[in-house]
Amino acid sequence: MSSTEITVDARGHRCPVPTLRLRRALEDAPAGACVRLLADDPLARIDVPHFAAGAGLEIVERSEDSGALSFLVRKPA
Repeated sequence: MSSTEITVDARGHRCPVPTLRLRRALEDAPAGACVRLLADDPLARIDVPHFAAGAGLEIVERSEDSGALSFLVRKPA
Protein backbone atom coordinates (compact mmCIF):
# COMPACT_ATOMS: atom_id res chain seq x y z
CA MET A 1 0.00 0.00 0.00
CA SER A 2 1.22 3.50 -0.74
CA SER A 3 2.37 5.59 2.18
CA THR A 4 0.43 8.53 0.75
CA GLU A 5 -3.02 8.89 2.31
CA ILE A 6 -5.23 11.89 1.75
CA THR A 7 -8.27 12.50 3.96
CA VAL A 8 -11.45 14.07 2.60
CA ASP A 9 -13.92 15.05 5.31
CA ALA A 10 -17.35 15.32 3.69
CA ARG A 11 -19.36 14.89 6.88
CA GLY A 12 -22.35 17.19 6.94
CA HIS A 13 -22.72 17.13 3.15
CA ARG A 14 -25.38 15.27 1.23
CA CYS A 15 -25.32 13.34 -2.03
CA PRO A 16 -23.62 13.87 -4.43
CA VAL A 17 -21.06 16.10 -2.64
CA PRO A 18 -19.12 13.34 -0.78
CA THR A 19 -18.56 11.34 -3.97
CA LEU A 20 -17.66 14.47 -5.95
CA ARG A 21 -15.08 15.44 -3.33
CA LEU A 22 -13.66 11.92 -3.40
CA ARG A 23 -13.39 12.05 -7.19
CA ARG A 24 -11.63 15.42 -7.11
CA ALA A 25 -9.15 14.23 -4.47
CA LEU A 26 -8.38 11.09 -6.49
CA GLU A 27 -7.83 13.14 -9.65
CA ASP A 28 -5.29 15.32 -7.78
CA ALA A 29 -3.61 12.41 -5.94
CA PRO A 30 -0.45 10.73 -7.22
CA ALA A 31 -0.70 7.23 -8.69
CA GLY A 32 -0.89 4.57 -5.99
CA ALA A 33 -2.13 6.98 -3.32
CA CYS A 34 -5.09 6.24 -1.07
CA VAL A 35 -7.88 8.66 -0.28
CA ARG A 36 -9.92 8.25 2.89
CA LEU A 37 -13.44 9.62 2.61
CA LEU A 38 -15.33 10.44 5.80
CA ALA A 39 -19.07 10.86 5.24
CA ASP A 40 -22.28 10.72 7.23
CA ASP A 41 -24.75 10.69 4.35
CA PRO A 42 -26.38 7.23 4.30
CA LEU A 43 -26.40 7.28 0.49
CA ALA A 44 -22.59 7.17 0.51
CA ARG A 45 -22.94 3.44 1.32
CA ILE A 46 -24.30 3.04 -2.21
CA ASP A 47 -22.69 5.93 -4.10
CA VAL A 48 -19.05 5.36 -3.17
CA PRO A 49 -18.85 1.65 -4.10
CA HIS A 50 -20.75 2.37 -7.33
CA PHE A 51 -18.38 5.22 -8.21
CA ALA A 52 -15.30 3.12 -7.34
CA ALA A 53 -16.45 0.17 -9.46
CA GLY A 54 -17.21 2.41 -12.43
CA ALA A 55 -13.86 4.19 -12.17
CA GLY A 56 -11.80 1.02 -11.73
CA LEU A 57 -10.78 1.93 -8.18
CA GLU A 58 -10.21 -0.40 -5.25
CA ILE A 59 -11.94 0.11 -1.90
CA VAL A 60 -9.22 -1.05 0.47
CA GLU A 61 -11.14 -0.47 3.68
CA ARG A 62 -14.71 0.32 4.62
CA SER A 63 -16.09 0.96 8.11
CA GLU A 64 -19.02 2.51 9.91
CA ASP A 65 -19.18 3.84 13.45
CA SER A 66 -22.38 5.40 14.78
CA GLY A 67 -23.49 6.49 11.31
CA ALA A 68 -20.08 7.90 10.33
CA LEU A 69 -18.78 6.15 7.23
CA SER A 70 -15.14 5.75 6.26
CA PHE A 71 -13.91 4.51 2.90
CA LEU A 72 -10.24 4.08 1.96
CA VAL A 73 -9.97 4.11 -1.83
CA ARG A 74 -6.74 3.39 -3.74
CA LYS A 75 -5.86 5.13 -6.98
CA PRO A 76 -4.25 2.69 -9.46
CA ALA A 77 -0.49 2.95 -9.95
